[in-house]
Amino acid sequence: MRLPHARFAILTFVVCLASAANATTTLAQATSPAPTPPAAPSSVQGLVKITLDDAIQMALAHNHTLLAARTTIQQSEAQETTANLRPNPVLLGDTQFLPIFEPDQFSSAYMNDSAQFDLGLSYLFERGKKRQHRLQAAKDQTDIARSQVADNERSLSFQVASQFVSAQLAESALDLAMQNMNSFQKSVDIGKERYRAGDISDDDYLKIKLQLLQFQTDASQARLAKVQALSDLRRLLGYESVSADYDVAGPFDYQPVNAHLEDLQAKALATRSDLRAAQQGVTAANSQHELAKANGKQDITAQASYTHTADLSTASLFGQIQIPIFNRNQGEIARTGFAITQAQEQEKAASEQVLNDVRDAYEGLRTNDEIIQLYRSGYLDDAQQDRDISEYSYKRGAASLLGYLDAERSYRATELAYRQALAAYLLAVEQLRQAVGTRILP
Repeated sequence: MRLPHARFAILTFVVCLASAANATTTLAQATSPAPTPPAAPSSVQGLVKITLDDAIQMALAHNHTLLAARTTIQQSEAQETTANLRPNPVLLGDTQFLPIFEPDQFSSAYMNDSAQFDLGLSYLFERGKKRQHRLQAAKDQTDIARSQVADNERSLSFQVASQFVSAQLAESALDLAMQNMNSFQKSVDIGKERYRAGDISDDDYLKIKLQLLQFQTDASQARLAKVQALSDLRRLLGYESVSADYDVAGPFDYQPVNAHLEDLQAKALATRSDLRAAQQGVTAANSQHELAKANGKQDITAQASYTHTADLSTASLFGQIQIPIFNRNQGEIARTGFAITQAQEQEKAASEQVLNDVRDAYEGLRTNDEIIQLYRSGYLDDAQQDRDISEYSYKRGAASLLGYLDAERSYRATELAYRQALAAYLLAVEQLRQAVGTRILP
């Protein structure tokens, strides 16, 4: 009968030693500053790791949707070439009085004395500087195309940054899940020994084993989320720009932003590419109006001809111009005049949208910053300390199993919620960068 008691005493001594070591660690952690999410795991041999700046540059260079959009600039430049072309001259020629039905009359004397030959050249002279106005209108459209492509780049940069943050969150959540699972596995092992020694009931031991299933499930889900996030990010970067076994690198941590709303709005009004496109739209509308007025000017067609008839050679000059009685292009002139007003209103709407976007993003950043500060003010420490105290007390028999498991769940939920709040804050920073139109905030 003494042998079981001796083994139980030895087991109790081992548990006490482990609890004392854990208590020392808990005390050190309780006095340390607010913890931050773990850094990205170290680079594996052969594994490609990219930073956020690398990811954005890859997307700008290889994203096929953006590459397709950039061709609109080249198309518009080709239209400039077309707009700057002059009319082609027209070559005229005819032969009259040929003895087609009397072939026997064909002779050099007949062709010289009776047949008539005409050869002429005509050219359309454009009035009102139509070509210059066409070229200017085409150049203005090219400027709009450039600004629209720049706005596509702005949107793509935000998409890449958002997906990059999602990948970082998934990686941080996976690291947390693995830490929790490995830590709780030790509790399961100790619980197994206590169960064998008869220190805890079969029901308590089953509860501990079932709780381990939740940790294993969390790890599997986090691993899947990371794979999906990296796959979605690779689609934005362009599949050929990065290998399949790549990973993200860079700090997943709180980055304070100190900027005033007025400075951000002023910066946005100066840099937002969609607002610049709207402003260029007013310029393009004016150039179209000037082109419409130029098209109301009637062009002159001039023609010079050489005629040979009955051994006589003559020259002729012709000219024609339409009389602008009915059609003076007045409809198109009026339409383009209204289009100027439309473009001006669209510019004002775009300016208001820019200011509203910056304000919304700024307020979103402030709100997320407040949430982060709440976590960092002590709640993370409280959750970890509560978990450690409950674990220590349970292992020494001073707390119930349900209390320990509840503290474990609260700690896991708090840590995961903090990482999600941190990702939301980083996403708010990216939204502010997108709203301002630059990645360098004032």
